Amino acid sequence: MAVDEREPLLQANGYGSESDESIDKVEPKKNDALPENWSLAYRRGLVMLLAFMAFTVTFTCISVVPVASEMIADLNHGEGSRSASVLLVTIWELGEAAGPLLIAPLSEIYGRYPVLNTTNVLFIVGIVVSALSQSVNVLVFSRFLTGCAVATNVLNPAIIGDMFPPEHRGTAMSATMLAPLIGGAVGPAIAGTLAQKVGWRWIMYMSLILAVIAEVLIITLLRETYKVVILQKQSRQCKSDAEDLSLVRTLSRTEVAVWTSMTRPASVFWSSSILKVLSIFGSVAFTFFYIMSTTLPEILQRQYHFSPSLVGTAFMSFSVGSASGLVVCNLFVDHIYVRLQKSELYSSGPENRLPFTIVGAFSLPIAVALYGWVAELVLPAPLLLLAVAMMGFCLVMGVTGLMVYVVDAFGEYSASALTAMLITRCLMGTFLPLLTTPLTGAIGYGWGFMVLAAICLLLAPIPLLVFWYGKGWRQKSVYTKDQ
Repeated sequence: MAVDEREPLLQANGYGSESDESIDKVEPKKNDALPENWSLAYRRGLVMLLAFMAFTVTFTCISVVPVASEMIADLNHGEGSRSASVLLVTIWELGEAAGPLLIAPLSEIYGRYPVLNTTNVLFIVGIVVSALSQSVNVLVFSRFLTGCAVATNVLNPAIIGDMFPPEHRGTAMSATMLAPLIGGAVGPAIAGTLAQKVGWRWIMYMSLILAVIAEVLIITLLRETYKVVILQKQSRQCKSDAEDLSLVRTLSRTEVAVWTSMTRPASVFWSSSILKVLSIFGSVAFTFFYIMSTTLPEILQRQYHFSPSLVGTAFMSFSVGSASGLVVCNLFVDHIYVRLQKSELYSSGPENRLPFTIVGAFSLPIAVALYGWVAELVLPAPLLLLAVAMMGFCLVMGVTGLMVYVVDAFGEYSASALTAMLITRCLMGTFLPLLTTPLTGAIGYGWGFMVLAAICLLLAPIPLLVFWYGKGWRQKSVYTKDQ
């Protein structure tokens, strides 16, 4: 059944244009409840709040990376396990693949606010279980549970899409992506020091404190941002009018379609060729963060003889590179988008979000190959850290425009589209790093990462092709927003 692209919760359940007309009847010209009418200062404050939660999530996720082997050995009677250490890091991504199957569609039924707060509470519970774990199995399971409860990856871009027009989304998105990179730098540095001085459980306690503070702020300051849910709520306040009562019945019927909304990410994914190819490109590109995270500690400790605290500090190089990439994107991505939209040489549309993604796609293989050969030849450590910083810069350049493109192209369906993309990324991030260890063990870091760089290079033309031909491809999917 073809689905109108403007109001997914209504149209996807078969109520046709009647629902759109009803929505229009309750939406005044100036509705202060709608997020686009909120003050700019308040919206910017909410972006900072979302960024803080994203920082907390990344801090909790990445802080265990430099001490994963020590955590496993502590819970396994002094016996370490390389595969268990890698799984402890990557199992989080598997959880992030499972959670959004519920998080995104439920946010399109009940709103962003209740779903975000519910998942944040579950996130806190997962951290508590991690801190109290007495076995490897419980610790790994708790990390999976905590990953399941991560909502920021899906809901942050969707909330920004709710609050800002397309020409201002890139800057806001950059802010919410910068915070996790800071968390990725600070987390390992603090974790290495805490693990040496007071034990790894204090890493979990610090994550718990940050998560509680973030949730208190979110439940206090955030308001509902999803337009459909806001208008549903307003319509229910007009029960004295017969026409409004009819509207309430029309709108309330959408709430029975939970299963339809839960399966929507899969429907969006399979109906959009653009989403398929961009998900493959984005998942492989982002996986290099986890490949770096699981290989860098071993390289630095075995070949450069770094202590755990120094290993944690070394992760700051990735964040410096990533932050540099975000600064570049923040300064130019919206400016270039507006210029291309007005240009007579290019057609207007969300494809004009992709120039930086194209640059990142073709430069990332160079950084990956450099990282592998520096480690193989045991060249000076600063050169290795430079390669790590280059990976961070290229990765952010490649991913930032990609996320904004999906928000713009899929409109009201952006949460489901982002979920589909996130699931492929998480599955790739869970299992590809597990294959990296035997690959580098068999042929060395140099040639092993050359193989990975070649795979990355094969996928690099995807955003370029979408830039040139994406507008026509988008029209083939009923879920893609018509530009």
